[in-house]
Amino acid sequence: MDVRIYKGANIKIKGVADRVYANISKSSYYAVKPTDFHLLIPKMVVKVGDYVKAGEILFFDKNNDQIKFTSPVSGVVSDIVRGPKRKILKVLVKSDDEIVYKQFEKKSITDIDRSIIVKDMLNGGLWPLIRQRPFATIANPSDKPKSIFISAFDSSPLAPDNDFIFHGDKELFQMGLDIVSKLSEGTTHLNLDGNSNSAQSFRNASGVQINNIYGPHPSGNVGVQIHHIDPINKGDIVWYLSPQDIVMIARFFRDGKYDASKIIALTGSKVKKPRYYRIVQGMSIKSIVDNNLYEGDKRFISGNVLTGTKINEDGYISYYDFQITVIPEGNYSEFFGWLLPGLNKFSLSRTFFSWLSRKKEYDLDSNTHGEERAYVVTGQYESYFPIDVFPVQLVKAVLIEDIELMEKLGIYEVDTEDFALCEYSCTSKVPVQSIIRKGLDLIKKECS
Repeated sequence: MDVRIYKGANIKIKGVADRVYANISKSSYYAVKPTDFHLLIPKMVVKVGDYVKAGEILFFDKNNDQIKFTSPVSGVVSDIVRGPKRKILKVLVKSDDEIVYKQFEKKSITDIDRSIIVKDMLNGGLWPLIRQRPFATIANPSDKPKSIFISAFDSSPLAPDNDFIFHGDKELFQMGLDIVSKLSEGTTHLNLDGNSNSAQSFRNASGVQINNIYGPHPSGNVGVQIHHIDPINKGDIVWYLSPQDIVMIARFFRDGKYDASKIIALTGSKVKKPRYYRIVQGMSIKSIVDNNLYEGDKRFISGNVLTGTKINEDGYISYYDFQITVIPEGNYSEFFGWLLPGLNKFSLSRTFFSWLSRKKEYDLDSNTHGEERAYVVTGQYESYFPIDVFPVQLVKAVLIEDIELMEKLGIYEVDTEDFALCEYSCTSKVPVQSIIRKGLDLIKKECS
């Protein structure tokens, strides 16, 4: 199936990762952050000073004790960091020199059915890899989704190139697809970037429906793909994963251990040598960015510039992120900046003459160039929102907490990342993504 996206925009930023793998020193500490899992209330199993192997439980979901969260490395639990009201922010594990893995039973694909897959993934701590739409939360293992979506590409700024990452990983990826496909009686969709020549691991995949997605960002967003291929109505549930999640699941069943390694990209205009690294989930980024940054104030982001999370220089990469971005911090003000020609300023509109250089890459920072103000009717949102929903009206319905109107306007179809370009282009500087998140949380609370 071919899907063409016409609304959207590709933001050209300096600092794309070279197609090179680099070695880094091993981190001493690894973190599992409950804050990476929306609406999760963690219940601790371990305490400070306990020794854990990779794959042993650190905490579980208080609302569903089947869903467990395990340590990515072996070592001693060195700290349980808490915030206001004793909210658990992260669990730190001081790693051994060599990782010791908890052993699980190895399984052959032909010998397992859905119930065994679910049980083993829950016990092994892999279940949080599976998320659901609507609400973008960890999937409920007792649900049966109508379909499963895997976006094989990321169209966001400076995103990792999965075609490079998955070169030569065909057998393991196919094994993961065979396992995941058994979780739904519906179709498993593997969505490829129609604008490029995808890796053989993706093109030659079997047992799934391959869809080619054409167009600018946010064509790589799974929510956009779901909308155009298998739309969500009230009561529907769709599960989704990333390609590296698929490989991680395959390694677990093949090797019988929780191997939390993954490949990430270090990107951004403040990085001297942007490239790829193989890390273990929860690693501190300090050893990755050390001696590889230009001078000046910097913004460290776990994820991409549109939807990522701000972290410190010694912070930890988030569970669902495969990218670290470092850009200049925008802590300055401009006097009549909009009156200048702006040849070095990127603009989605034709405000600056830079629109004439469509292929030019820009050194963008975190400055918003203005403060929040009353909505201006410009039609900007509609230009960058490739989902058949009225975005401005939906945002306003969330602001007044009109649940019935939110449902009529398609709240179940969207997530925060789908509004990232709307927020970036917003003349009124409205924090659209956080507003949509509040709306989704309200719907989940009131209608569950």
